[in-house]
Amino acid sequence: MADNQNLVSQLSSEKTEFKREITLFGGVSILGGIMIGGGIFYLGSYVLQRAGFSLGLALLCWFAGGVISLLGGLCFAELGAMIPKAGGVTVYLNTAYHPLVGFISGFNSWLLTGPASLAAGAVALTAMFGLGGVAAQIAASAILIAFTAYNCFGIKRGSVLQNVTMVAKLIPIFIIMGSAFFMGDVSPDLSFTPMDGPVPFSKVLNMIGFATLATLWAYEGWTNLNAVTEEIKDPKRNLPLSLIISICGIAVLYMLFNYAIYRVLPLAEMRAMIEAKKLYLGTEVALRLLGGAGGILVTVGMMISMLGSINGMVIAFPRNYYAMAKEGHFFRSFARLHPTYKVPTAPILCQCVISIAYIWVRSLDQLTNLVVFGSMLINVLIIAAVLVLRKKLPDLERPYKVWGGAFTVCLTLLINFGMMVNTLVNDPVTCVTGLSIPCIAACVYFYFGFRNKKEEQR
Repeated sequence: MADNQNLVSQLSSEKTEFKREITLFGGVSILGGIMIGGGIFYLGSYVLQRAGFSLGLALLCWFAGGVISLLGGLCFAELGAMIPKAGGVTVYLNTAYHPLVGFISGFNSWLLTGPASLAAGAVALTAMFGLGGVAAQIAASAILIAFTAYNCFGIKRGSVLQNVTMVAKLIPIFIIMGSAFFMGDVSPDLSFTPMDGPVPFSKVLNMIGFATLATLWAYEGWTNLNAVTEEIKDPKRNLPLSLIISICGIAVLYMLFNYAIYRVLPLAEMRAMIEAKKLYLGTEVALRLLGGAGGILVTVGMMISMLGSINGMVIAFPRNYYAMAKEGHFFRSFARLHPTYKVPTAPILCQCVISIAYIWVRSLDQLTNLVVFGSMLINVLIIAAVLVLRKKLPDLERPYKVWGGAFTVCLTLLINFGMMVNTLVNDPVTCVTGLSIPCIAACVYFYFGFRNKKEEQR
């Protein structure tokens, strides 16, 4: 009983070695900065293609992706307000299940989802400028090195840059939407019928699932604020609010942005562009409506958007690796903060190296699918942890609880599991790659456990 009370006290404590520099706006900026990246400009092409070039189905998939993300965000909000600790996900899984489960999540982020997300963001940025091949790989690598170096000098600098890029990136997006709504002369057909004609209902469901998977890459990143909980001011209030405001606002933004594109570009023309691998539909809209000057403004804004996303990921991901090391099952250097800047320098640098490796071995489409599937696998366990911890630690203070209670949590679990099955059917190679990571992680965990035990016996 005493042990349980000590655990409750330890988990709910807001004492920290970190500097609390992130406000509510800062939290929204970090999430918005990560989520609104390159995906808003090119993922609409993948969604439309997977939806059989049905504009109605495509918008439905963007809505579904927002709902799935919000349901997951509500679960993360309860966990983050209840356990305001750096590392977020790793800590929740350690507490709900076993340190091995938390380590697998952190290892998955360290080796797969974190670096692959960064690599995809950098590659998407270079693609916007028409770079390809070795030139794109060199440029993307240089971008990651620059942001890694910048964020080694403290969270305040990174947070300020995130706030600036968050505001700056919204300007071109609103310019495109406003111009399209007022100047667009296309009346889009929002029916749910694919462009090539009706298909069986079972195939429509499969198309919706596979297209929604592409939208989840655009929403990807809402889980990362929990990693910097110990650097948020009043986390029990500001973390849940940041999650809810960010996900809801971005879902509305994505749907309006894609509808604005449909107001300007005829469906047949969009299909021809996508099949010719011209994926940046938003850029085409800006050039068509605003001319060369408008195109330059939007290009600059798109660049800021992607850079903000990369900066946010460089901030958030290494805190998970720090939490793994604090548990004693990872590199000791990862558990140390810089004596002056109070950031986990070693994890930040290591993340950069792995991300650059991904840039040189994977394509953009492969990276996005790999990240989304790897994230869904871990998210299923984290969402279930809400129910596990309610039973395991009922006395732990919960400043925020999921709307709808157990029903919402179970619904979220069911949706995420269904998406995993759909992905496995449509892209088995990527899924097998994602499933291999937990096996590797378990081996690493037991190696460090054996090493620690041996050192204790000396």
